[in-house]
Amino acid sequence: MPKPVLLLTRRLPDAIEARAARDYDARLNSADEPWYREGTEIARRAAEAGAAGILCAAGDPMNAGTIGALPDSVKIIATFSVGTDHIDVPAAKARGITVANTPEVLSFATAECAFTLMLMAARRAGEGERMVRAGKWDGWAPTQLMGVTLEGKRLGIAGFGRIGRELAAMARGFRMEIHYRDLNRVPPDLEQGAIFHAEERDFLSSIDILSMHMPGGEATRRWLNAERLSWMRPGSIVINTGRGGSVDDAALVAALSSDHIRAAGLDVYDGEPKLFPGYLGLANVALLPHLGSATLETRDAMGQRALSNVDAVLLHGKKAPDAVG
Repeated sequence: MPKPVLLLTRRLPDAIEARAARDYDARLNSADEPWYREGTEIARRAAEAGAAGILCAAGDPMNAGTIGALPDSVKIIATFSVGTDHIDVPAAKARGITVANTPEVLSFATAECAFTLMLMAARRAGEGERMVRAGKWDGWAPTQLMGVTLEGKRLGIAGFGRIGRELAAMARGFRMEIHYRDLNRVPPDLEQGAIFHAEERDFLSSIDILSMHMPGGEATRRWLNAERLSWMRPGSIVINTGRGGSVDDAALVAALSSDHIRAAGLDVYDGEPKLFPGYLGLANVALLPHLGSATLETRDAMGQRALSNVDAVLLHGKKAPDAVG
């Protein structure tokens, strides 16, 4: 019996590609050729191969047009990500195509990235690193690049899911006070003493550092706008490792330029890999290229989880464990 055809849109870790090649008629993109950027090309290749499954990644344009052009042979779209903003899940459901993601396995790594950015922003690490590399460091000085300590600061976590709670656990080690905003208050065993805010203005005006971990979509589009930024304390810090579209970039740049917001640390961007050009001229912004889950351990776990979802549907005729929608 022939193996099911599985189309992989991106280069994935070696162990993941090896497993895919072992269990499927895998059509790999090991050179990471950029055809994955075009939905029409993804659909064309799926049709040409008679693909039963597609293993895509964050940013691949799996919109309604792409899904509508897929061959009837496609039974599952597994994404190498937690987020499914790039997939039109209702369109897939209408065609009887399962969509599955990779939850849980990247929570700690993404929280680590948020904490990295928090330290970079608070301690002006990006500015210092650029100074040294440019040969402009003349030695230690009593007032050079003075930042702020995290100890005793009030950390506000917008979106108190798995990643937000992992960040809270790390922050407690720095003796930070944890505040959070979510649709609902979590049980005490998950809260661990964190302070819940039912109102956004009360939340934002109570904290020194905002770390954003909210889901994407229209409900959170440009959530951090000029009005909400104005509610924050002067000298606050903004961190975003969640969704780039949740920030009004022009408003954040204005707040950073006026020093109302002391500094920001960003790992995600609206329309990435493009980013709002106003950030590039600001010294008080730490910018990372979407590294949230970029550890060897996490990326391997993501790939294993994605393939387990594909296995369930294509090899075992079962429901994908991480089916969404």
